[in-house]
Amino acid sequence: MTAAQYTALLASRAAGKGAPAAAPKKKPAVKKPAADPGPPSVPEPPALEPLLAGLSGVGRTWSILMPYAEKMLDSNQRLHWRPEHAIRQQLRTDAVQIARVHRLPRLERAAIFYVLHPRSIRRPRDPGNWAPTAKAYVDGLVTPNPHQPCKRHLLPDDDHEHLLGPNPVMGAPVTTGYARMTLVIAELIAPA
Repeated sequence: MTAAQYTALLASRAAGKGAPAAAPKKKPAVKKPAADPGPPSVPEPPALEPLLAGLSGVGRTWSILMPYAEKMLDSNQRLHWRPEHAIRQQLRTDAVQIARVHRLPRLERAAIFYVLHPRSIRRPRDPGNWAPTAKAYVDGLVTPNPHQPCKRHLLPDDDHEHLLGPNPVMGAPVTTGYARMTLVIAELIAPA
């Protein structure tokens, strides 16, 4: 571009002739309401033998279907801390209640598997993405009251010396409703 062309361009812009037209306003996208998944269903319980085959010194086992929750946490969510905290607190509360109902004893060491029962959508699933939900459940089982961290229920602590896992496993899908989770707790008698 020469100096004369540049001067002509500036003059035409000043006169309003060469100014680019404003882009038309876009209409806001209309989100379709989410399809109602239907009532909650009870998935098929997981087979315990394949899960426990790699463990040594297994004592008692419990397979616990966690309460139905419309909102669970996964690794792909991008939530503000406040709604994420509310969901985490609800999951912890559910775990405390289920531990009382099943009268889980105090264990010294345990292995925990979380079995994901996804909605029946035809796409690959990664049960490891649901680790935040499993972590909230385990926190509720180990420390029932976060305001009194010294009072523990299931295990003395959820560190590597007392807890193996939680390990992800894919389970049978639910027929209706949202995804669900089963916790398989295995008492470890012999040290690893």
